[in-house]
Amino acid sequence: MPDSEHRTIGIFGAGWVGLVTGACFAELGHRVVVRDVVPGKIAALESGKPPFHEAELAELLERNRQRLTFTLDVGVLAAAAPEFIFVCVDTPPTYAGDADLSRVWTVVEELPRLDGHATLVMKSTVPVGTGEKVRDGLSTRGLDLGYVSNPEFLAEGRAIHDFMHPDRVVVGAFDDADGAAVAALYEPLDQPIVRCDVHSAEMIKLAANAFLMTRISFINEIANVCEATGADVVKVAEGVGLDHRLGPHFLRAGVGWGGSCFPKDSLALKQLAANSGYHFQLLSAVIEVNDLQKRRVIGKLQRHLGSLRGKTVALLGLAFKAGTSDLREAPSLVLASRLLAEGVEVRAWDPVADARQLIHGATFCDAYEDAVRGADAAVIVTEWPELRDLAKPEIRDSMRRPLIIDGRNLLDPDDVRAAGFAYEGIGRPTSPLDVLPETPEPADAPKPV
Repeated sequence: MPDSEHRTIGIFGAGWVGLVTGACFAELGHRVVVRDVVPGKIAALESGKPPFHEAELAELLERNRQRLTFTLDVGVLAAAAPEFIFVCVDTPPTYAGDADLSRVWTVVEELPRLDGHATLVMKSTVPVGTGEKVRDGLSTRGLDLGYVSNPEFLAEGRAIHDFMHPDRVVVGAFDDADGAAVAALYEPLDQPIVRCDVHSAEMIKLAANAFLMTRISFINEIANVCEATGADVVKVAEGVGLDHRLGPHFLRAGVGWGGSCFPKDSLALKQLAANSGYHFQLLSAVIEVNDLQKRRVIGKLQRHLGSLRGKTVALLGLAFKAGTSDLREAPSLVLASRLLAEGVEVRAWDPVADARQLIHGATFCDAYEDAVRGADAAVIVTEWPELRDLAKPEIRDSMRRPLIIDGRNLLDPDDVRAAGFAYEGIGRPTSPLDVLPETPEPADAPKPV
């Protein structure tokens, strides 16, 4: 890209979306100023340390440090005279299920007056209709800012790749010139750019995530039926996914989805529909299936171990997916809470995620070998590659009971059983030989009345 085409970009929010967006635009040659309100986060970035784990991000920030500025002062962003201001702040769900737009409105209130025309670009996921309200707010403040909806479609753990090699870039604008200017930022990526109105851009984001969530909940429902009938959901998903009309993506059964997007976006779309007078029955079922899926592991453990009181269970993987440190709505949080309530001694391990402030009462281990030592069961919650060699003789010998509950179908059942473990996955055939003999209750167990 010639120097004449390099732009100055301001970003509100140094979270996951904001930093990935800023680092990637810097990689494309633009000057980027990132503003956040958390001093510790900015201090870490100024010292070259990302505040969270994301593959390739640290290297990208280091390589482009001359083009990147991190600040707490909105005046520094204003002084840079950005031509584009990207809003990348959280929009978490309220108790009612609506998206909390308080951070978005804080940005609108704090936006500085700039010399010349600039474009406000909404990366944050917002309800349909937000763009019109924000445009009215900008007009009330007398700011000469265009407005473009440019939702993100990044998957944690591979966000840099997704930004630089997107399936598509969605640009929704009120004014065609503003949309064209934002689209031009993405032209070096040489991928399809969907130009549309703001309302449609806002809905594309919510609809895409809702469809992906539906696929996950669907295959989890199929997995539950497979368990009842002796079918293998892995083979079922393979056979279904080879249909060119359907494809293989998001057809992997497991303990349910979590993370920063799916839970809040599903609630936001459901509430948006309700506020518009429409009952979104399918999405309600998708959410219910996912909530129940997270708890099915408890039943699997009880089937093998009987009463769980006094047992020791190792939760292997805490982040909601491999490749990230994100614990938001992670299935591990639900499982840990339920196990602790059952009187289980919970040991937890994750290579990057720290859940000490979220899971109280568990023992945290630095190595998964420590977590499983003396345990009655090991539960694979996150598909970390380190766990692919879990079923080895030294692990079997170190456990009180060699039982693996594979919540991600990460391992080969035949190999695990051949190694001397009892094994149960999600939607996979079980073996009568897998059921461990019941053991006596702990000495302090209450006597039946």
